[in-house]
Amino acid sequence: MMTDLTLIFRFWIFACLFGMVMVAVLYLRQRKLSTLSFVLWGALALILPVIGPFLVIASRPGKPRKTN
Repeated sequence: MMTDLTLIFRFWIFACLFGMVMVAVLYLRQRKLSTLSFVLWGALALILPVIGPFLVIASRPGKPRKTN
């Protein structure tokens, strides 16, 4: 049986991982990418949960979207 502390740690780990993936997805939305590229870069962020989002942002895929 898991203790309360174990559940709390597990929750925070998954919450942080989810937050990092969301940052990567929000960053990808600002880039001009094809649908396939967006899906593949997003999959990288999910498959490599700890370093995936950092790799996605550091590699700067596509071109920046023009803002008005």
